[in-house]
Amino acid sequence: MPHDHHIDPKAGDGRLIWAVAVNLGLTVAQIIGGLLSGSLALIADALHNLSDAVALIIAFAARKIARKGATPEMTFGYGRAEVIAALINYTTLILLGIYLIYEAVLRLFNPEVVDGWLVVIIAGIALVVDLVTAALTFAMSKDSVNIRAAFLHNLADALGSVAVIVAGTLILLFDWQIIDPLVTFGIAGYILWMSFAEIGGVIRILMLGTPGGFDTQSILADMRAVEGVQDIHHAHLWQMQEHDAALEAHVVLAEGRWGDADQIKDALKQALAKAGIHHSTLELECARHACHDAQVIGHS
Repeated sequence: MPHDHHIDPKAGDGRLIWAVAVNLGLTVAQIIGGLLSGSLALIADALHNLSDAVALIIAFAARKIARKGATPEMTFGYGRAEVIAALINYTTLILLGIYLIYEAVLRLFNPEVVDGWLVVIIAGIALVVDLVTAALTFAMSKDSVNIRAAFLHNLADALGSVAVIVAGTLILLFDWQIIDPLVTFGIAGYILWMSFAEIGGVIRILMLGTPGGFDTQSILADMRAVEGVQDIHHAHLWQMQEHDAALEAHVVLAEGRWGDADQIKDALKQALAKAGIHHSTLELECARHACHDAQVIGHS
């Protein structure tokens, strides 16, 4: 059963600003360290860290836009700005993962000497910053696909920092220079796996798909079970925003029940609210003049 979410839209703005600031500072340090040490893995981690900062900036901007109310030009409001931000962030993660694989392949054929100590020190600092940023955004990520995308950016970067520390340590102990591009492959692979796992749900919202956790046929059956309802057709169930499911449908009233239309509609609204749908548009039809051969789902 879907749950209702009551989220303070302004909660966490300060945490996002701090997360952006520390990530931008860390990115500069990592890029300088990567160039000085010759570590592709460290530069890869820096690029991902930069994407973290950009993701957080996009997430912050989207939260601000999403708070704007409906207008004559945008009658549904701006709530989907956060969904679009999540799509942008996951898409950039996918592009980043592909780029890192390309760079790692080049490094396999043209290996460079890596300064293990510098790599370990900078990656260690990066890990601390990554964990702080994750702590700042974790609570908000539970209720927002937008913040969750930014949080997963950061979580992947934290794991990347651990991988870079391991790579630097192996270079120091065993002079395994090949571990640097191999770790880069691992970072890139995780980024791609995580991004493809999450982007589907975002696309589903933008494509007006049925919200996760809702069974369309079960909801229509509950509507048909309301006394006075003969049939349901031309039904649409979608997400207006991440936590706002909506339904529209044509409802055929049983013969002789047109006088009870208001009561029947109220009963339908209550049934839908119980299922977690609080925004519904119902077009009532009397049995004699109902649509003929109508589709149950969607319009022909």
